[in-house]
Amino acid sequence: MSDLKRRTFFKLGLFGAAISLVKPSKAVEIISDASTKKFVIAPKKIVISTWNHGIAANRAAWEVLSSKGTALDAVEKGVKITESDMSNRSVGGGGRPDRSGHVTLDACIMDEKSRCGAVAYLEGIKHPISVARGVMDRTQHVMLVGDGARDFALDYEYEKIKTPIKEVKKDWKKWKKENKELFKKPEINHENHDTIGMLALDAFGNLSGACTTSGWAYKMPGRVGDSPIIGAGLFIDNEVGAACATGMGEAIIRIAGSHTVVELMRQGKSPEEACKLAVERIIAKHDDLTNLQCGFIALDKYGNYGGYSVYKGFNYALKTENRDEMVDAKYNRSWE
Repeated sequence: MSDLKRRTFFKLGLFGAAISLVKPSKAVEIISDASTKKFVIAPKKIVISTWNHGIAANRAAWEVLSSKGTALDAVEKGVKITESDMSNRSVGGGGRPDRSGHVTLDACIMDEKSRCGAVAYLEGIKHPISVARGVMDRTQHVMLVGDGARDFALDYEYEKIKTPIKEVKKDWKKWKKENKELFKKPEINHENHDTIGMLALDAFGNLSGACTTSGWAYKMPGRVGDSPIIGAGLFIDNEVGAACATGMGEAIIRIAGSHTVVELMRQGKSPEEACKLAVERIIAKHDDLTNLQCGFIALDKYGNYGGYSVYKGFNYALKTENRDEMVDAKYNRSWE
């Protein structure tokens, strides 16, 4: 072996020993930095998001990450794809209305610096996620709701949309004739309470997340779920990891679900283990779990990911350099 090869081998050996002290990860690679002629740890980019509509959203987010864009820009661009899909009945302008026929939208966004913005009960705006980011970037506030959120959106000329769309209004009228109950739980894994929550890790090693929904179909007017609430529907801690939630928002709020997942990761739990423990906490807090579906996805600082739900049927979309697919989340099997 030549002296050059011996020195290179020795350096790699020392570097490998140093790497062994860092938490192992499937999403970390060793690369040579040409500018410094040193080996460095580079996080592999990754995006995960809830449900089948996450596939198209992930691909849009990946375009940003592949161009050395930030995780924050990626998650905003990604979930906007779902908000624009007028065939989607649980997110954006194609979503189902509340009992009174109004489509009200909720969203939040959070970056690696713990900056965050949110809107709730927003009506007539095409991209609530962008308005949420506007609240974060342009104000000293975290959340705007109702008319205040709409006035803010109109002041900054965010794109408007007329809701409900024709097909949704027709369905609502039919539903109203057939349902006189004040309160009715949604069916398990049904589209009427699905969200898109997205988490991304960029090439700079930073995490960001976004969450957007039209909420529970035919909800009581004024109802807001977990999706726009930082710590419930979404939480990011760049030192640890990120998490977001989907499903029955009231149950998720009760345990500050996404924050709980991140704190469990801080204690050393893997993303999947953290999601599982949060789900178990929800189960323990409820006497009646009939149709009470909740799911979490999580992504840690090293790019490890996972998900878990109360019942079978929850899945999430995964996008990496080599993968573009749906993953069936594990679930609590005590029902089987």
